[in-house]
Amino acid sequence: MSERIPLAEYPRPQMVRDSYLCLNGRWELRFLSDGDDAKPMPIMVPYSPESEYSGVNRTLQAHETMLYSRHVDFPDVDFSKERLLLHFGAVDYRAVVFIDKEPVFEHVGGYLPFSIEVFRASFDLDVSVQDPGDTKEISRGKQSSTPGGIWYPKTSGIWQTVWMEKVPINHINDIEIRPNLKGFSLKVNMSGSDCQATVSICGRDVPVKTGEETFIEIQDPHLWSPEDPYLYDFSVTAGSDRITSYVGLRTFGVGPDRDGVKRLLLNGKPYFHHGLLDQGYFKGGFYTPMSDKEFVDDISRMKAMGFNTLRKHIKVEPLRWYHHCDRLGMLVWQDMVSGGGRYRPMVISSPLVLGSFLKDDEYVKFAREDADERKVFEDECYGTVMTLFNCTSIAMWVPFNEGWGQFDSRRISENIQAIDPSRTIDHASGWHDQGIGDIRSLHVYFRPYRFRKDRLGRAVLLTEFGGYGMDTNTTAKKAFTYRRYRSREELTRAIVRLYEKQIIPAKRKGLAASIYTQVSDVEQEVNGLLTYDRSTLKVNAEEILEMSRRLLTE
Repeated sequence: MSERIPLAEYPRPQMVRDSYLCLNGRWELRFLSDGDDAKPMPIMVPYSPESEYSGVNRTLQAHETMLYSRHVDFPDVDFSKERLLLHFGAVDYRAVVFIDKEPVFEHVGGYLPFSIEVFRASFDLDVSVQDPGDTKEISRGKQSSTPGGIWYPKTSGIWQTVWMEKVPINHINDIEIRPNLKGFSLKVNMSGSDCQATVSICGRDVPVKTGEETFIEIQDPHLWSPEDPYLYDFSVTAGSDRITSYVGLRTFGVGPDRDGVKRLLLNGKPYFHHGLLDQGYFKGGFYTPMSDKEFVDDISRMKAMGFNTLRKHIKVEPLRWYHHCDRLGMLVWQDMVSGGGRYRPMVISSPLVLGSFLKDDEYVKFAREDADERKVFEDECYGTVMTLFNCTSIAMWVPFNEGWGQFDSRRISENIQAIDPSRTIDHASGWHDQGIGDIRSLHVYFRPYRFRKDRLGRAVLLTEFGGYGMDTNTTAKKAFTYRRYRSREELTRAIVRLYEKQIIPAKRKGLAASIYTQVSDVEQEVNGLLTYDRSTLKVNAEEILEMSRRLLTE
């Protein structure tokens, strides 16, 4: 591999400072087993050791520990006035951080960022990592020790950017942005004592008391939508600290159209979510793309075919991905990362055949016996909401999918709604519907879809369907798809026909959203519109775009 610094772009576009030191690049890695030190090997951070891009190509076993090491220098720091913050985008799963061989911080969970205050400008940095994978009830998404079908290989260790920044001793810790159609509420939280802050936006300065929510009205507001993703840039100054950010003015909800049919709403008006399932896996990098451009290309290519929504499936992306959705104009449904014990096929698959759903307080049936791990999942769930809170494009939270580790979805959905009342919630995507909320969520793969009104009067969403495939990698024996086609022309015609015969008529009758499976091939799955390496679009883009236009205008 080259000695470039991968993914060196500023990793947190929603809250930017001038000081930035990227720690991606070549580190040393040791695999430790039974207390014995192993020979160090180079690894390219932030790629997991299981991936090709890391240069390691070795799976971390459940009983092993990895130790990452490098030296860090951050110049020109006056510790009488300033502090250094060390940030990790995500480390899967349990990470212990050492500064000059002393343990200073432990973080559990593979998908959320964490930060550490550092009190010296030159130091040796070590990160010890363990990842039990599916041997424990931890959140792991689609990672599996026995990949195949819809399950993918394990991804361990550092897989998002590691970076540092210099801040004043009393600095802005975070901001909370709550937009509506007239402006936005802003809360500036400080690390240290609260003080007066100033928000600069649209050529004017607005005083804000830190720690309190302040509404900032925008004159002649320009609303955000996928068709017109307008963003307002602003800065916040508090004492000697200054950050820049942005906001898109929009609202989401569920409400009746002029015929009384429940629809998803954008900015108070019915808006059909025409989307794709997006696994967020990349050939060579698994969870992590080779470059930031690959994020942009995925979003742009789907948008160019008329899609306006991506359902981020069982994975939390780096903040840059959401920023690109914000600025390019792509709605996002955010799944929480599933966990629990080994999923029981009769529980997670029987609804496909029988159409009956279980109450999700039956923890044993849903492989959720461990009360401690249920608590960890909830903490990660609410942490995901807060981590992504300021992302303009996120329209929907999806706590559970197809019963994978599902439990207490009514209470969890109510808690999410209390944290963030501005977005909609699909409490149980696919099945094991608990009869709550504003949304009826359906997955349909093995039979034609025909629209039926929800008996509870909720908006009806087809949250997974399709999955048509074409194997371009001559792996027909291993390839997984719901229906296979032999050529680009056949696959395109089949997808267009599926929308014309099933989705467009259903939309006329009341269907509020449709999510086709999927953006790209992943490992043995060959049902993507793109190949796994993104080199080839497997469908005719012009025909898909024309189909999208008919769907969205009829």
